[in-house]
Amino acid sequence: MKYLALTFLIILAALCAALPLFESLLGHTADTVDLTRRFAGIAADRPLGGDELGRDVFLRLLEGGRVSLLIGLGAAGLAALIGTAAGIVAGYRGGWCDAVLMRLCDLLLALPALPLLIILAALDLQKLGLSADAAASPWLSFIKIILLLGSFGWVVVARLVRARTLSLAQRDFVRAAVALGHTDGAIMRRHILPNVMPTVITAGCLAAGAMILAESVLSFLGLGIQPPEASWGNMLTRAEDNLWQAPWLGFYPGLMIFMTVLALNALGRRK
Repeated sequence: MKYLALTFLIILAALCAALPLFESLLGHTADTVDLTRRFAGIAADRPLGGDELGRDVFLRLLEGGRVSLLIGLGAAGLAALIGTAAGIVAGYRGGWCDAVLMRLCDLLLALPALPLLIILAALDLQKLGLSADAAASPWLSFIKIILLLGSFGWVVVARLVRARTLSLAQRDFVRAAVALGHTDGAIMRRHILPNVMPTVITAGCLAAGAMILAESVLSFLGLGIQPPEASWGNMLTRAEDNLWQAPWLGFYPGLMIFMTVLALNALGRRK
């Protein structure tokens, strides 16, 4: 199952990376509007048909995949980075450090994450001092969503890494390093970190799936990636208005979200 999931993710990433090649072969881009091809069926130049503006659904799926994977993996990487650092420090140092970090985790777990994400994602960046051009930049939207999702997603990683660190701290090789006079930083970096990496990778894969779902929810609500940039979430939003006329417009992005999250969860399984 893991090999199948990994194969699917590699093929998906390769197809998304090859978007410029497909655009060259088909003779148009993912954002090319052709009102004469509205809701067009499958054709040689529209492998999955056209959307409500006559844009190529296949190319839009690949563009949306690039965005969703970038945000999901970026947010999961940020969550893994923060969670790993917090978990190792809490588990190895203990005492007040452990108490403060774990109470912070408890606080974040107690907060209603989705309503808070919706509120924070809806903040007008111009009111924070950014210019209109900067606030409208797609890259700024990517960074904002990655920071928001990563800042809420590190808690589970931190708890898993802390539990693993508590076990490793009692091992003979760690006690030997302490007896030899190694500093806490060196022990955490050289002895604890390499041994918690399997846990981090597992938690990171599971977090990536959750991040893609969260990004899709925000984009579906109109608070994530904004058109004309495509993401699987905002493709679902546009498909909602044409569900009866062109149900495939909602089927394709929904299927991609389902398959990608399923593959990431399968990849993150320990056995």
